[in-house]
Amino acid sequence: MEKVSQLDQLKKFTKVVADTGDFESMRAFKPQDATTNPSLIFAAVQQPEYSHLLDQAIRDVKDSPLSGVKKIDAVMDHLLVLFGIEILKIVPGRVSTETDARLSFDREGSINKAHQLIALYEQKGISRDRILIKIASTWEGIKAAEQLQTEGINCNLTILFSFVQAVACAEANVKLISPFVGRIYDWYKAHTCKEYTGAEDPGVQSVTRIYNYYKKFEYKTEVMGASFRNTSQIVELTGSDLLTISPKLLEELNNSTDPIERKLTLETAKASEGEKVYLDEKSFRFELNEDAMATEKTAEGIRKFSADIVKLEKIIAAKL
Repeated sequence: MEKVSQLDQLKKFTKVVADTGDFESMRAFKPQDATTNPSLIFAAVQQPEYSHLLDQAIRDVKDSPLSGVKKIDAVMDHLLVLFGIEILKIVPGRVSTETDARLSFDREGSINKAHQLIALYEQKGISRDRILIKIASTWEGIKAAEQLQTEGINCNLTILFSFVQAVACAEANVKLISPFVGRIYDWYKAHTCKEYTGAEDPGVQSVTRIYNYYKKFEYKTEVMGASFRNTSQIVELTGSDLLTISPKLLEELNNSTDPIERKLTLETAKASEGEKVYLDEKSFRFELNEDAMATEKTAEGIRKFSADIVKLEKIIAAKL
């Protein structure tokens, strides 16, 4: 009997998403959706095979009356959308396109940026149901997403490290959340000097708790585990609505035929313990502050993505 790869086994229980800006790996592993972020785009545009997209974005904006920072900003938007369009030629589902991380504490700014990105996609003939707008899981980001969802603009709430962020996202009716498994694991490993595997992994435990809560109380928000460090974390979350996985780990899953069983199920979620949580802005901010890991990692995630946007802008400015 022919053995089935772990990747194909995983696809039976979970929607597999490619976490990359690399088109060739998407073609190779045939994910349903794809996600990008400023760091991935920054890495991609420095490779010769993607430089034509940056050139195209500059040509698109060249004759506009904009100047200075606004022109660079417009090129950035066009670049993100051009990457998204190329990705949608490969994946049958959706692409996640990230707003500027520097807008993480700016509700109106995030809403305006989402409108700009969706308008660009729609001008290029891509319907909004194939786009997820990525926004950081700050209070302002979650409230921006709540507004955008009422307009039919689906959001992917990223830079998410805590249960309280996940609860607020579900209450805001966001389409999808991306809890960061690997970065949670990194923090606990650094602070306890302990190696975690399997179900003991704090990142795995975080996503399991969120999944169980969402299914127990019948929230529609989708759970997409993200930022994996190893395939063990992925295998432990088999059954999550979606998992977004880097090309390196997709390849490892594709090369292994070890059996996988579903770990997250509706039955175990319904039977899980826990009361419904009610939040307002004050309780959200306090609970997030009580979680040292989530507070540190949320701030660090926003800083890192912001720094890569600045690097990308420097490349654009030099080309302009």
